Amino acid sequence: MFSVRGPKLKYFALVMAAIAIVAGVYMTFFQSAGYVKTQATIVSIVEVPSDLPDETSDHIVTVDYVADGSRYTTELDTYSGTWKEGKTITVYYDPSNPSVVHGGKGFGVYLMVLGVAIVAVVLIAGKKSKQGQIELEEIRAKNGGFTYAPSVKGLDREVYFLTDTGTPKYGHRIESKSRKVLYEAKMTKYSVVAAHHFDFIDHEHGTVTPHLVSGTEETDWGNSILFDNHYTFELDGEDVWKHLRRNGVSVETERQEGTVWPRFRVSRDGEEIAVMEATSQHVHEEDEEQHKVMKKLAVQGFYRIWTREANLDVVFITAMAFARSGALNDEGGAYGKMMRQSLKRAFKK
Repeated sequence: MFSVRGPKLKYFALVMAAIAIVAGVYMTFFQSAGYVKTQATIVSIVEVPSDLPDETSDHIVTVDYVADGSRYTTELDTYSGTWKEGKTITVYYDPSNPSVVHGGKGFGVYLMVLGVAIVAVVLIAGKKSKQGQIELEEIRAKNGGFTYAPSVKGLDREVYFLTDTGTPKYGHRIESKSRKVLYEAKMTKYSVVAAHHFDFIDHEHGTVTPHLVSGTEETDWGNSILFDNHYTFELDGEDVWKHLRRNGVSVETERQEGTVWPRFRVSRDGEEIAVMEATSQHVHEEDEEQHKVMKKLAVQGFYRIWTREANLDVVFITAMAFARSGALNDEGGAYGKMMRQSLKRAFKK
């Protein structure tokens, strides 16, 4: 099964809107051309359950009507939740074959309105996103632009990446062993149709950098062996994985011993700068015995990090990419890439 959601959903939505508008125009102006209007009585409405649990049931509507002095009982091609058995509705029949009947123009008008509404929502979302990008560039220009700090060799510290849960305005933060917040992303503006506004705050160096973070995009092929699923989001209008690669960041995914949860080795320009290990929500050292990953399932968005980065911006963005998307490699994939690599190694042996 294939499904998609997130930023690129707008393209899928526009295709669906076009189909709805075309179908609506056909049903309203062409399907019933030359048909005769009459009144029909609903004889029965039979619900046909879907074979798939996520899909709604179909309904078979049978109507009774008189055409050219003869009575016909036939199935209708439309259904409305307001219809009940015994209700009189307007239908249109083919005078050359009165047994062919349509449910009228109402559903076609509904499809056209739905299609136009979808297009309007997509256009509004695009306008909001463009305006947000312009505002972001203006702020960046006033602050002298945005660049990542260079890597500094040497093992600096062990820190903890945590994700806020239980709220649509969830953010992320990196804490020290003493639970001091070193770096965090706070959502300043939540949007349903456009990217969310964030402030990235580097508490160690007293800097605040605005960013735009879109909702998570998921492309699910239903088969993570042949076609790897893809999980991502956009950072400042750019796919987060492309953003990391453009800044020289690569990530090697490993399996933690004794668990299916991953360990990520983060490099920048070929130099390893951090190791991120998936944990439970209780990631601090004093909680380790009670809550370490071997005893309790890891939770998406929580990592113990050993970093070689004096400034935590690159490490933070990398951790946030995995935390928000749920991906397992730096291409935004799930298990498919690793499965294929394992199969290749097995065949080589």
